[in-house]
Amino acid sequence: MASNSKSSPEDILVGGQAVIEGVMMRTPHAYAVAVRRRDGSIEVKKGPVRRIADVWRPLSWPVVRGVAVMCQALYLGIRTLNFSFTIASRDVVEDVGPEQMEAKKGSDVWPVLLSMGMAALVAVGLFILAPLYITTWLKGYFTAVHNWVVFNLVDGLIRVVFFVGYILLISRMDDIRRVFQYHGAEHKVVYTWEAREELTIENARSKSTLHPRCGTSFLLFVMVVSILVFSLVKFESFWAIFLSRVLLIPLISGLSYELIRLSATRCRQGFFRLLVMPGLGLQRITTSEPSDDQLAVAIRALNEALEIDGARAKEAQAA
Repeated sequence: MASNSKSSPEDILVGGQAVIEGVMMRTPHAYAVAVRRRDGSIEVKKGPVRRIADVWRPLSWPVVRGVAVMCQALYLGIRTLNFSFTIASRDVVEDVGPEQMEAKKGSDVWPVLLSMGMAALVAVGLFILAPLYITTWLKGYFTAVHNWVVFNLVDGLIRVVFFVGYILLISRMDDIRRVFQYHGAEHKVVYTWEAREELTIENARSKSTLHPRCGTSFLLFVMVVSILVFSLVKFESFWAIFLSRVLLIPLISGLSYELIRLSATRCRQGFFRLLVMPGLGLQRITTSEPSDDQLAVAIRALNEALEIDGARAKEAQAA
């Protein structure tokens, strides 16, 4: 098992994502996704990741970096999710052999981009277009909604209700419950690393499944920040309002990233503690207590990512 006695959370910030029967872990310079097979074995896919600041210096600027990090995380997340789906399919479909699965590797760019496009369309339709349409319809029945600030508050409230409702709906699915357990395992292992403890099941078992830097909290931040930003840009036409909201998504994402980055290190202090509480509350739905086997998968993923990150650090020092 890896230990972080030589490296600290300040040196290596880690995060991750639950996938189908597994966990993806991300370090500054690497990622690894570990998936539990039906026979009990763990299959791993890993590789280096370029830091956003190393690609183009302006991408490290405040707010801008949030947009860049979100795009990179979305691409990597869907790519690793597709990998876990492929592994799960290998256990279900007997006629898919290793040769066929190997042939698919390296050719997953277009499917990932298509998945990202479809996900974006669904998100825009469900969380922007639908709430905006309902709020516009309510203007015909409630005079107060004609006020631009009230309009955006109502629109934002509907958006939050849709989001929480969506989470509650999918949480009833058995497969999603398993993903939520792996989500909890990911958080427990990240907490273990941040506590500078050895990455073992025993150490991870006692940790919380709720983490202030979680993607669930980030999305809730986006919902709230969008209300404030949308209130600053006023249009009369329905489609002008809709278009402006789509175009403002990058700005809102960047601002939300900075806010969650700021609050994550101060989550136990007064105002910031109140700020992260709604996100932590929502994580009570999106995370569940994992089994030891699931913790082992998350630990394997983080160990694999840390191994690559450490090797790259040594190469940089040698150069």
